[in-house]
Amino acid sequence: MQKAKLSVLVCDDDANVASLMTEFFMKENFKVDCVSNGREGLELALKSSYDLCITDVLMPEMTGLEMIKELRESGKNMPIIIVSERATREDIILGYKAGCDDYIIKPFSMEILYYKIQAILRRAELNIEKQDVCFQLGNSVFDSRQQTLNGQRLSSRENELLLILCRKQGQLVERSHILKSLWSADNYFTSRSLSVYINHLRNIINDPHVQIIAVHGRGYKIVVDE
Repeated sequence: MQKAKLSVLVCDDDANVASLMTEFFMKENFKVDCVSNGREGLELALKSSYDLCITDVLMPEMTGLEMIKELRESGKNMPIIIVSERATREDIILGYKAGCDDYIIKPFSMEILYYKIQAILRRAELNIEKQDVCFQLGNSVFDSRQQTLNGQRLSSRENELLLILCRKQGQLVERSHILKSLWSADNYFTSRSLSVYINHLRNIINDPHVQIIAVHGRGYKIVVDE
């Protein structure tokens, strides 16, 4: 199966820089969305699932720092790189305090930016691999390494779906993120398949203290009562 493209959100009101980055990332087989103000960037990032965000600091409607703070407070943990002309020590510290993963000063080399991105994405992937593989869900035990739930063998896709939900326990996981992760496509047929898998997992868990909740038009979350 063809590997899904990595997706990047570019937020920059400098049309030349935005165009340069968009062209470069598309050439590197990234899926790119580009906006010119922080408010639009925030709205897109909250409703979609990106592998990476690159943002300027000074933009109309909302600064990059404000956008980053709101994204982190909302639970979005995608890697974020600031690319900015603001180059003082204080500016850079403010960027990291807001929650960025790296800070690059304009003008910059696209080649260096690209390799920084590769390093950040490798670290993000390693962090995911180090996360827990066994979860206690009320009276149920989910072992993602053995692909079992309450001792019942799960299909690979059911296992990946439940793992995505468990890693964000109590938080909404957007439907588009799940579909992109499991099927690399968001359409009527994959949506129907997702509903079938969700119902099957609910039936296996069968615990009133554990719920897989559907949030209409947005996605799913798994909630465990204390």
